[in-house]
Amino acid sequence: MTNTVQNKAVTVAGGYQPQTVHFQQGVPATLSFTRTSAQGCLDVVHSAELGFETDLPLDTVKTVKIPTDQAGTFTFSCGMDMFSGNVVIDQ
Repeated sequence: MTNTVQNKAVTVAGGYQPQTVHFQQGVPATLSFTRTSAQGCLDVVHSAELGFETDLPLDTVKTVKIPTDQAGTFTFSCGMDMFSGNVVIDQ
C-alpha cells in the first residue's frame, strides 16, 4: 500500500492558473491555492460539488482535500462566482 497523495497548486491572481487540474480517481488528493494579487473578489474559494469553502489570505498557501471517489468534472469558484476553475477526476 502506498501513501501517495496527489497535490496540485493553483495560483490565484485575476483568475485561477491553471484553470483546470486533473486527478486520478481513487487516489487521495489535495488542491493548494495561493492568492498573489489583492485585486478582485478572489479572497474566497468554494465548491459545493467538492464540499469546501476557504478564505484565501494574500501570499498564503491554503490546501483543501479533494474527494476522488467519483470520476467527472467539478467546478470551484470565487466567493461571488465570477471566476471559476475545474477539477477533473479521471478514471
